[in-house]
Amino acid sequence: MPRHKEAHLIDRIGWLRASVLGANDGIVSTASLIVGVAAAQASPANVLLTGIAGLVAGAMSMAAGEYVSVSSQADTESADRAREKLELETIPEKEREELVGIYEARGLDRALAEQVADKLTAHDALATHLRDELGMAAHTSARPVQAALASAASFAVGASLPLAMVPLSSASSLTWSVSIAALLFLALLGAIGAKAGGAPIGKAVLRVTFWGAFAMAATAAIGSLFGTSVA
Repeated sequence: MPRHKEAHLIDRIGWLRASVLGANDGIVSTASLIVGVAAAQASPANVLLTGIAGLVAGAMSMAAGEYVSVSSQADTESADRAREKLELETIPEKEREELVGIYEARGLDRALAEQVADKLTAHDALATHLRDELGMAAHTSARPVQAALASAASFAVGASLPLAMVPLSSASSLTWSVSIAALLFLALLGAIGAKAGGAPIGKAVLRVTFWGAFAMAATAAIGSLFGTSVA
């Protein structure tokens, strides 16, 4: 019989986390920046220029940050893989016993645990130990370039949404129009991210809109407090 293949949501975790994080940061940081500068009575042209600069700087920062952090994870995984390979070559009996203990802890009796450990070791010893001893699997492995590209692209897309509201709004309504649009975009992002990840939509929407509103309110308050015009 042909093998039954299933598409699991966890397979999306590598790009989904970076994409949702990037888009959320793009919307929140750019909208907050625009609202803060607009509240300081800056001209629409200066607000637009500030928003564009924030988009470019933010996308590059997200890409660099994701690449560095995920590369650190990849380095750790590589070191653990090398260590496990060495231990399998030098102390195979201790590694076998460790594997048997893992299976016993999961509910197998001693004889069956030994049989499973021997069968899986014969098939692929290193992969078995990485998966069952260290919890390392293909769908959770670090992919620095993928994470960096997904984060930068999603940040740029997210940032472009509130930024597009600047030329469409009058100077007097700029703060409110960008804020309301940003909250709507955040709600949509929360719903899309929850749908893609199989999470409750309402909870995700509430979470992203609350923190987005808080960030924009804080920057608007600072802009109004100083009330300086960007020249």
